[in-house]
Amino acid sequence: MTTLIQEKVRQALDILKEKDIDLWLIFVRETSVNSDPILPVIYGNETLTRQSALLMHQSGETIAIVGRIDAETSRLVGAYQNVIPCDAGISQYLLSELQRLNPARIAINTSLSNVMADGLSYGMHQLLVKMLVNTPFVDRLCSAEEIISALNGRKTPSEIALIQAAVDETFEIYQQTYNFMQPGQTEKDVSDFMHQQLADRNLLAAWTYEGCPAVNSGPDSPVGHAAPTDIQLERGHLVHFDFGVQKDGYCSDIQRMVYLLRPGESEAPIEVQQGFDLVRQAIEAARVVLHPGVTGLEVDTAARKVITDAGYPEYHYATGHQLGKRAHDGGGILGPQWEVYGDLPNQIIEKDQVYTIELGIALDGYGYIGLEEDVLVTAHGNEYLGEPQTKLVLL
Repeated sequence: MTTLIQEKVRQALDILKEKDIDLWLIFVRETSVNSDPILPVIYGNETLTRQSALLMHQSGETIAIVGRIDAETSRLVGAYQNVIPCDAGISQYLLSELQRLNPARIAINTSLSNVMADGLSYGMHQLLVKMLVNTPFVDRLCSAEEIISALNGRKTPSEIALIQAAVDETFEIYQQTYNFMQPGQTEKDVSDFMHQQLADRNLLAAWTYEGCPAVNSGPDSPVGHAAPTDIQLERGHLVHFDFGVQKDGYCSDIQRMVYLLRPGESEAPIEVQQGFDLVRQAIEAARVVLHPGVTGLEVDTAARKVITDAGYPEYHYATGHQLGKRAHDGGGILGPQWEVYGDLPNQIIEKDQVYTIELGIALDGYGYIGLEEDVLVTAHGNEYLGEPQTKLVLL
């Protein structure tokens, strides 16, 4: 039976051919302290305790040069045909393999923009160069960014199924939370209930536990990555959620909206409904543009224009990010051309990538209206992973 790690390593080998890169070299040490973020994708969560090198060659050959104490674990991964155990150091073995393979281009994990492709620390880069000094290989090093962007971004059918399962769990927890919440409770009360749902289902939070979920009740709640507060839920206020789960190593990331009806109200005030509809319109504007071949900048521009054309200030974050093993999974983003994002908004959208689409507005006197949906890029467009929120939840 092919494991997910084996599946991703085979995918990496195909990408090497596509990108015309001879060899991908993942160089690490003591990964429990300073792990390369791509390691769980191509090796698993097992710890490498000494200097180690994982090599993937365009020919299809895969090699793990590891400490002897890690050799059996590396064999059990089943993705590396040749496991070379070593004791005093790996340099002689690494140089021997490089001389045998004689790659013209050696990709290493450095990147100016993509956090998933920048796992090689400065010290380890210096050490690698020192190992390769006086060899032709030191001048053949290049960035593995395009390999990692493709590998981590293009989700396999197995990965898509795992993300979908995380999304399904998230929807169920949201429904249980709607049934639980009522005026007078605090944001922390609601957060505690959702945390208990995670525990009952043996799930993890998709990001920092204290801030997952974010629960924002009314206009005075700090929206963003702040933890829930003692602010109480009040009738006539909006309640905004940002929440995701990690299930079997893959994440969801979904925002939802609730309005607490005042006595005598059977629907939200017109300004609240109009604000919700505007956010929905912007989400759909992004979805119309989101398909293979466009840039994330184009998607962001379409959504952002809906908000600003309606007279609201632009939101101060990207319209979306990739989703996978992490809620923020690196790679290209659906974002503006801001310095902080580097070249990521210019990356081309590809089939089988999974993105969030998220944005919002602040509504005076009521609170924040923010929605976030998880979508899969398909051959000709995209599809929601689960039902989007098209109506305010009224309680």
